[in-house]
Amino acid sequence: MINIILREVASFFSSLIAYIIIGVFLLFLGLFMWVFQETSVLNFNYATLDQLFTIAPMVFVFLIPAISMRSFAEEHQNGTLELLLTKPISSLQLILGKYFSVLILVLFALIPTLIYYYSVHQLGSPKGNIDSGAVLGSYLGLILLSGVFSAIGIFSSSISKNQIVSFVIGAFICFIFHWGFQYLSNLSIFYGGLDDIIQKLGIELHYNSISRGVIDTRDVLYFFSIIFIFILATKVAIDKKNW
Repeated sequence: MINIILREVASFFSSLIAYIIIGVFLLFLGLFMWVFQETSVLNFNYATLDQLFTIAPMVFVFLIPAISMRSFAEEHQNGTLELLLTKPISSLQLILGKYFSVLILVLFALIPTLIYYYSVHQLGSPKGNIDSGAVLGSYLGLILLSGVFSAIGIFSSSISKNQIVSFVIGAFICFIFHWGFQYLSNLSIFYGGLDDIIQKLGIELHYNSISRGVIDTRDVLYFFSIIFIFILATKVAIDKKNW
């Protein structure tokens, strides 16, 4: 599995598209953090990174499916999936190798954003006047969100031979899980507490809870449950095609 992770990461960084995707991600966040007047940190009266953790999920909806779309779709196109499955590794090890490689790549894209935290930390009056606990919780929420989106992206790549189709499916499922249940709960047909149940099925409620710096085991369990479900669904899809 380690060899698969190393191969996938090396393959991604050997192509120009890797640097373009990460560069666009950082540029997009930078514009919202420092340039656009409505969201610029410089126009706020207090030190905060709320803009980063509000915009990042919107970018991840497209960024992570773009990274993961080639995971299995490319193997299908090249006819190398069957060859991989004949090696002394299980389908689950193969899936986890692909999954963790995507997650590692996303974390690589997140690391440079620590510069934003340092900048806001230094600009605070007095220096360091920022809620570091909330920032840490928000980063944890973003990592868990990345884990869910990566699992969705891997699943989407496993059910299609076309990378563009995999990207579209992955972005759509990510959007539904993050915002779809929230919008659905606002419909008038859901009332009497049913709207709360619908909201809890979506990511946004749990992500916002962790972003406030409150680490609730129920929120963490939710994220790991969604990851498990999509990893299992990917295994079913791969095993079915192999059979």
